[in-house]
Amino acid sequence: MRSIILILFILTLSINNMAQDELTLDKAIGIALHKNSTLLKSSNQIEGYESSVQAAYGNFLPTLGLNASWDWSKSDTKGIGTVNINGVPVPIISTTETSRNYSGAVYSNWTLFDGLSSFATVSQSKNNLESAKYSLERVKQDIVYQTMSLYYQVVYNGQLLNVKKDDLKWNEKNLETIKERNRLGAATLADVYQQEVAKGNAELELIRTENQLETSKKDLLFYLGIDVLEQFTFIDTLTQSDAEILKNKLNTEYQDITLLVNQALQQRYDYKSAMLNLESSKEGVRIAESGHWPSLTANGSYSYYTDNLSTIDKRKSLAFGLNLNFPLFLGWSVSNRVQLAEIQSKISEIEMSDLERDIKRQIKTTYLNLQAAQKGLVVSENNIEAAKENLKIEEEKYTLGSSKLLDVLVANSRYTSALTDLLNAQFGFIVLSQQLKYNLGVLDYKEYEQ
Repeated sequence: MRSIILILFILTLSINNMAQDELTLDKAIGIALHKNSTLLKSSNQIEGYESSVQAAYGNFLPTLGLNASWDWSKSDTKGIGTVNINGVPVPIISTTETSRNYSGAVYSNWTLFDGLSSFATVSQSKNNLESAKYSLERVKQDIVYQTMSLYYQVVYNGQLLNVKKDDLKWNEKNLETIKERNRLGAATLADVYQQEVAKGNAELELIRTENQLETSKKDLLFYLGIDVLEQFTFIDTLTQSDAEILKNKLNTEYQDITLLVNQALQQRYDYKSAMLNLESSKEGVRIAESGHWPSLTANGSYSYYTDNLSTIDKRKSLAFGLNLNFPLFLGWSVSNRVQLAEIQSKISEIEMSDLERDIKRQIKTTYLNLQAAQKGLVVSENNIEAAKENLKIEEEKYTLGSSKLLDVLVANSRYTSALTDLLNAQFGFIVLSQQLKYNLGVLDYKEYEQ
């Protein structure tokens, strides 16, 4: 019975593992571009800005309305006393009167001049719409970069886990060798204990790395908007494009920092958005200043009215008119609106200037870090071979009895550190390469929007 239960348990685990979906970098980015909450909120806001543009154009059109009314009244007069008519007393008779009134009208108002406020409103709403679209594009680039960073962290931890597994296997194998040498009298008991401690440390490092890997997976799933309890299979190898990045190192097109800054100022969506926000704030000043100008409106109506519904078409009225309003004093309210709009325009100008300086800082910092990462990558690649050969030499010397076990453990530790440093250098260089593209505003997202 226990054997059957064990078999069923193993089959269940196998089925669950087979049911796990494979999550690649491209698939992860595609999911983020469809499910990320920030992107969804930004996309919904576009419709609001489009509606504002339509409403701005609507200011040039006349308004049209329909009005209908009905009222009913009743009045009672009760007889009290008499009245004298030609000397004859006549009693007052009680009376009741009712009345009904019906009316209907079509009316229209048309603003002919409002101090050019309508034109400025159209321009402002268009700028706001285009700014929102640019912001949405930048959000998409940000999502691609953040997803890449989180996914690379998963891949890095996966490859680091393999390094820790290999290190544990080496320590386990070395412990068996030392135990056998101790049995033959070629190694001391202290060496056995020392190697057991090294093996235990390797196991602890493996556990820590496994936890880091699981944590990075959950962070990625959370960012993608996926339930963190779902299970996925992650590819822990570099893609062809990643290999090309490591192969080519720093491209020649990234050598001129001034050219990179100019490129960013032309292509960064957030910078374009800031420029439109500045223009929009200037239009806000024009809208506020229109309050100092006179306004001219036209109005018209066509109405029916009667006290009998059957004769409503017998009494008609047609009216047209113009209304000129010239504000002389409004309690400084217009001046206040103008001042507030000018302040907002200055704030937008400062924000744009700050963004420009920040873009330059981002590019220069990333560029310098990328150059340092390139040099560190070369050094790490060279250290691997040296550390591997050193470990081999120390193992041979220990086998011949001309070296201590501590020297072998130190050499192995250095080799493991060299492998770890290489992984850090590789993934650091890849992430910085993508970050530079992101800071330049050229990180492509459209290929993932399938």
